[in-house]
Amino acid sequence: MQEIDRTAAFIELEERYGAHNYQPLDLVVERAEGVWLYDVAGKRYLDCVSAYSAVSQGHCHPRIRAALIEQAGKLSLSSRAMRNDKLGPFLQRLTEFCGYESALPMNTGVEAVETAVKLARRYAYERKHVAPNAAEIVVFENNFHGRTTAAISASTTELYRHDFGPFTPGFVPVPFGDFDALASALNERTCAILIEPVQGEGGVIVPPPGFLKRAWGLCREHRVLFMADEIQTGLGRTGDLFACDHDGVKPDVMIVGKALGGGYYPISAILASRELMELFGPGDHGSTFGGNPLACAVGVASLDVIESENLPARARYAGARLMRGLRELASPAISEVRGRGLLIGLELTVPARRVAELLLERGVVAKDTHATVLRIAPPLVIADAEIDLLLEAIAAALKAAL
Repeated sequence: MQEIDRTAAFIELEERYGAHNYQPLDLVVERAEGVWLYDVAGKRYLDCVSAYSAVSQGHCHPRIRAALIEQAGKLSLSSRAMRNDKLGPFLQRLTEFCGYESALPMNTGVEAVETAVKLARRYAYERKHVAPNAAEIVVFENNFHGRTTAAISASTTELYRHDFGPFTPGFVPVPFGDFDALASALNERTCAILIEPVQGEGGVIVPPPGFLKRAWGLCREHRVLFMADEIQTGLGRTGDLFACDHDGVKPDVMIVGKALGGGYYPISAILASRELMELFGPGDHGSTFGGNPLACAVGVASLDVIESENLPARARYAGARLMRGLRELASPAISEVRGRGLLIGLELTVPARRVAELLLERGVVAKDTHATVLRIAPPLVIADAEIDLLLEAIAAALKAAL
């Protein structure tokens, strides 16, 4: 009873003093390690949310934690008004790791998206000579690039847009995966396309085979930038370093975040060629916290863990094993299993929220996305025995939901 009272007390405080802009599961987490979450009563839960890929390396990874603690005792913030000894090494590690010439660090994912939008518009006017204030960026229906005004202006989801207008102009939506619609949308005003290689928040939607490659080729033909939002899919989640790697595509602008902070610190960045990045000059863009020494130290450690533990390969293996197991369940509650690596969506014939609640009762945390999709995305360090436990819990929850 005491544990129930503590849980209820924490929930009541959050509901009383916080904005009601989330509808979380009624789990109050106190600590975490690896793939496991522990509530205020000490009960453990298998984490299949991973903070939306922000803890791909697992919760409280000791090497990332050590880097955070060491740097926090030296220098946490200096601002970009001066230089620090961590930014240069971080930029070198990030660009070489991702295969680009230049990077611009920010904090949250949506800040990186906004940075990419500004870069694309500057490219439109200075390189393509688009008429002033006429640049267009093609986006895709059902996308999710964040919740700033510009990001929701690029969205077609009414929930994200309702009563938040007027919206930022210059975004042209086309159906995701529809090459003909994309080709028709490009014109002399188009400076970029902005795409998630797999739509995560949209329900784990994988594009048709070859679509990304064809879209990339179209961009080459029209001198249009191919900008990939790999904030959630990047850095190993889908079984390759980047989801675009599945199609052999190298974006002109790569947008990264989430796992770059190793679950400890918000870090994001855009990566591009030196020629593109030089479109930004002093005063054109910036951030007080972007590229701060603490973030840089954490970012280097996070990348080191991804590389040394070969997390993309682990995601590819574990994802294949998990998807095979999900399909073998042959449950009438599942209409489709889709995804790449350890970003998996279950299209259900029963309410996804109900299944998430039933899983919580069985010690698994997964999150509904839209009414009928359950998203499963555990840390990339998940082991075979934990996958077996997850499959058992899902089978039991689906049976109870029918």
